[in-house]
Amino acid sequence: MRVNRLTADLSGYPDLVVIYLGMRVRTPRGMLRLLGLGPKLYRSHHDRPDGLLRHEDIIWSLFPPHWGARQYWRDLDSLERWTRSQPHRDWWQRFLRDSGGTGFWHEAYFLRGGIDTMYDDMTTPTGLGAFAPTRAMRGPLFSARGRAQDNAARAGADSAHLGAEPTVAPVVEETTYYRNASAADGSEADRQA
Repeated sequence: MRVNRLTADLSGYPDLVVIYLGMRVRTPRGMLRLLGLGPKLYRSHHDRPDGLLRHEDIIWSLFPPHWGARQYWRDLDSLERWTRSQPHRDWWQRFLRDSGGTGFWHEAYFLRGGIDTMYDDMTTPTGLGAFAPTRAMRGPLFSARGRAQDNAARAGADSAHLGAEPTVAPVVEETTYYRNASAADGSEADRQA
């Protein structure tokens, strides 16, 4: 019997974004963070935010615990609106103050071209960051849109479809984030940035 082979017709989703994400436990304290915050964040997709087409939970590894998801979004604007709204906004602000012994990452792939990668407190490289060089997320690289535009431009691809600016304010402004980080660790480089 012949195998029934199918492919997805994505013509109705020209601005499709596929995002993989994960939270990896780095310390014993991280297990509490994963069990405490992870389920709240992952449950939030059940509310079917505008633009979320599908959410699939993934267990990347059992040891160390590394849980995540694959999500399909109608477009980048929808994804940004959700990530910058509650409860995701609160979770992200808390994480940026203290990762709680975890690392968090995402990789977003855009049907029209461009890739965004983000690895926060990931002590073990994962995904594209396991083989490609990584860079500090400063300036235009501070936002997902900016990183996707930069990667598209470096690959010689058009990034006009990604738009110039996000339609909603960021969870935290870059100047605030690095000002708070320099106050906490006394880094001279951050004070001068």
